Amino acid sequence: MINVTINGKQIAVKKGTTVLKAAEKLNIKIPTLCYNPDLPAWASCGICVFKNVDPRTGRARMARACCTACSEGMTIITHDPDLVKARRTVLELILSNHPDDCLKCNRSGKCELQNLAIEFGLRENRFQKIILEQPTDDSYEVIVLDRKKCISCGSCVEACQHMQNVWALEYTGRGDKTIIGPIGETKLIDSPCVKCGQCAAHCPVGAITTHTPIELISDILADTEITSVASIAPSVRATLGEEFGLPIGTLTTGKIYSALRMLGFKHIFDTNFAADLTIMEEGTELVGRLTKGGALPMFTSCCPAWVDYAEKNLHDMLPNLSTAKSPQQMQGAITKTYFAQQIGVKADKIFHISIMPCTAKAWEARRDDSMISSGAKDVDMVLTTREFATLIRQAGIDFANLEDSQADSPIGPYTGAATIFGATGGVMEAALRTAHKLVTGNELGDVNYTPVRGLQGVKKAEVDLNGIKVKLAVVHQLSNVEKIIKEIKDAKANGQERPYDFIEVMACRGGCIAGGGQPYGATDEIRIKRASALYTDDETHEIRCSHNNPLITKIYADYFGEPNSEKAHHLLHTTYTKRNLYN
Repeated sequence: MINVTINGKQIAVKKGTTVLKAAEKLNIKIPTLCYNPDLPAWASCGICVFKNVDPRTGRARMARACCTACSEGMTIITHDPDLVKARRTVLELILSNHPDDCLKCNRSGKCELQNLAIEFGLRENRFQKIILEQPTDDSYEVIVLDRKKCISCGSCVEACQHMQNVWALEYTGRGDKTIIGPIGETKLIDSPCVKCGQCAAHCPVGAITTHTPIELISDILADTEITSVASIAPSVRATLGEEFGLPIGTLTTGKIYSALRMLGFKHIFDTNFAADLTIMEEGTELVGRLTKGGALPMFTSCCPAWVDYAEKNLHDMLPNLSTAKSPQQMQGAITKTYFAQQIGVKADKIFHISIMPCTAKAWEARRDDSMISSGAKDVDMVLTTREFATLIRQAGIDFANLEDSQADSPIGPYTGAATIFGATGGVMEAALRTAHKLVTGNELGDVNYTPVRGLQGVKKAEVDLNGIKVKLAVVHQLSNVEKIIKEIKDAKANGQERPYDFIEVMACRGGCIAGGGQPYGATDEIRIKRASALYTDDETHEIRCSHNNPLITKIYADYFGEPNSEKAHHLLHTTYTKRNLYN
């Protein structure tokens, strides 16, 4: 521990603590713009300047709080007239190159630059307005790169390169000619981008945003010839409440069902049902590969950004991906076949909207022909959690005070295993609960498998399934995938036993609870609270294993026959294609 003085108050902090974090311990807020706790601090914007006072001379020099470590005996001033003036000047300079179309901006009300301008009471700008005309990249229609609004803070580049190891975004040019985007003026759709949306999640302004034409939904709901269906992803129930002022980690499942009914949807389902279905298909596939042969280790395939990454970067590992579709696509397929037959409606007369935490889900819905397995688009439109919140607000719904209701049967009710899909390690844990039953014939005694929980980048474990030793790994945040792939390839090259049998991969840190379409501002503290809500939902369910869901048993008895059957493969499984990094 070292001792420092901040604004006249003494405090002891751990060696290596930044001035920014030390000030937080005294409830002193130093303003930031380019800083994000997920990313390394690189002092780009200069908003967080403070004074470091020399105790011998009384002289002070300004430094940046986000990347300056405290030292023993340091005397720090975080706020005085000079610092306020310096910060105002920085803000004015940034705003002199930034458009003023806040009313039409996707980030209005949630823009960090806008919030700082309000905090500092900026009404006039001393500097000439110079907006560089740069093209908007909306080639991938869900993620929009509007370079005119870019403040060159580099948050998106850091997220893309170092969090995700994707390298779709880069700096081009210098000084006021700096452009952030795919190298060589490539379009996002033609770059290594995997559509994870972490660039948008970490951008402090409206330079990278997401967009779905929600204005079309009212016409769809009003069309009497269309049967409208909505389904929600596992993690959305643990995050949507934040958009309406509820505490972080509040479960709002029942309120979501009620809101969807008020919006006018005819049928309300839950993608958690399809998560249970996924476990049956993926678990059976894993057991088959372990006992009868097949490409091992087997990777999960629920995360479309991970699938996109693998198709572009890991061609030799594509046979190792589970062929099971994601819960979203399984839900779409059974909605337009199994359910459509029950209500006597053709697939093309059902409009299925999926509410997801993820920006890559829209790409997944049209990834290849297997996503039209029903004869029509299995999923017609994907809304992110943020967009769904906008839809609720514009309908005048008081979401926080809604009464709870239930999802519709027969493809709505779910087990506890399904809901934890939204947190890193959740797919693995849910799969183990069912794999144990499939291999041993017995239920797992304690269904809580905690070794795969938490925010450690790579989690490893081993389980014994009736004498079959299964080595597991759970990976979240794409930059961690390379470590696992290297272990696998090194073991094979050296003639060693394979290090893993089953690997779960989620592209985003923490899993879907912090996907690119979730409420802004995710930190590890927030991720933990969101995940905790899903585990609570799991624990409160009477049925906590996918194979014990009576409606899952029914859909196999009535429709599929058994997991991995011919019909199941047609509707619930997919294939993978080797693709280039750049088109």
